[in-house]
Amino acid sequence: MNIFTVSFLGHRQIDNMTKVESQLEKIIYALLNQKEFVEFLVGREGEFDQLVSSTVRRCKRKLRNDNSSLIWIMPYVTAEYRDNETSFLDYYDEIEICEQASIAHYKSAFQIRNRAMVDRSDLVILYIEHLSGGAYQTFRYVQNIEKKHINLANELD
Repeated sequence: MNIFTVSFLGHRQIDNMTKVESQLEKIIYALLNQKEFVEFLVGREGEFDQLVSSTVRRCKRKLRNDNSSLIWIMPYVTAEYRDNETSFLDYYDEIEICEQASIAHYKSAFQIRNRAMVDRSDLVILYIEHLSGGAYQTFRYVQNIEKKHINLANELD
């Protein structure tokens, strides 16, 4: 089976939520229609991550649920996860802990996890408006390694 992997990374807070959601829907529908199997890799740290997860779930319900997997990539296990594991497992198709991030200092764990997601991906979908922060640092990494990507913030103009 051909697996196409897509990572989603962006700022914690986003403007134009409706427009971003519309862009995400178009991309996700196209991937579900065109690819044999799609892995959607997400974090769970902010508005963009939450919007991506809910949009992927909705698109899978509406179009098809048999050729994709919504995977939450955690940098390390948290108390919130331990206390709500059943709910999280009901929401995501899979949950993975990034091994490299889990053994790193907690302050660098998210950046390590983000880079691991990028390295694993065929395509990176970003929402980067600001030239600062962890999401921006990951965007610079995406550019430096010349990974195929789409910055939704640029698509909204």
